[in-house]
Amino acid sequence: MDALVLGGGRDDALARSYGAPSKAFLPVAGRPMAAWVLRALKEGGVGRVAFVGPRGPLDPAPDLWLRDRDDLLANVEEGLSALAAREPVLVATADVPLLTSEAVAHLLREAPAAGLVYPIVPKEAVEARFPGMKRTYARLREGTFTGGNLVLLDPELFRRALPTARKVVAWRKNPLRLALLFGPAFLLKLLFGTLSVAELEARAEGIFGVPMRAMVVPYPEIGVDVDKPEDVAFAERALAEGDLA
Repeated sequence: MDALVLGGGRDDALARSYGAPSKAFLPVAGRPMAAWVLRALKEGGVGRVAFVGPRGPLDPAPDLWLRDRDDLLANVEEGLSALAAREPVLVATADVPLLTSEAVAHLLREAPAAGLVYPIVPKEAVEARFPGMKRTYARLREGTFTGGNLVLLDPELFRRALPTARKVVAWRKNPLRLALLFGPAFLLKLLFGTLSVAELEARAEGIFGVPMRAMVVPYPEIGVDVDKPEDVAFAERALAEGDLA
């Protein structure tokens, strides 16, 4: 399976504070943050890797460099086109330096067939592995989860869902429109923690028109990204104290 790493972002405050051209090149434990991600992907068994973002020193280097179009969906669309993949592609953000090859290999081996597979991590797994790490969680019927920073996308099905995805991104700051899209019953069940994973998948399929699956994974490093200075310090401590380096 090929992989696409999203390392753009031309106006990121955290990157500017470190003098980096994008967050992907922010130094973590002596290496650009994206280098940790690229290493985990390569050692985890992916094929070619396309990188969206500025050029810079990355080891291992990606197979393809793509310009940042400063638009998430446009970057994904261009990356999938450049890879010319007919099979699913593993899409990762560049700000998960704690990602491990074991987590990547698990996704490649165990992911179900769908247009989009989105890993979710149980809260207890995050707190057991990274105590003190603050994350955003959603309470579902099966438990409390945080979202991952990797997804598996079927290129053809992604293109089919793209018009709706653009609407969702455009409406992300308009709660009323999003509420109308998902429906009040869905939102109430999510609010009270009674929504099931199967119901979440079914509603997503209904909106986007392609099969979607949430994949519960035991690897919390998939859901731990770096957004703030304290996240950088946390990641560096984890790399220094653990077996990730």
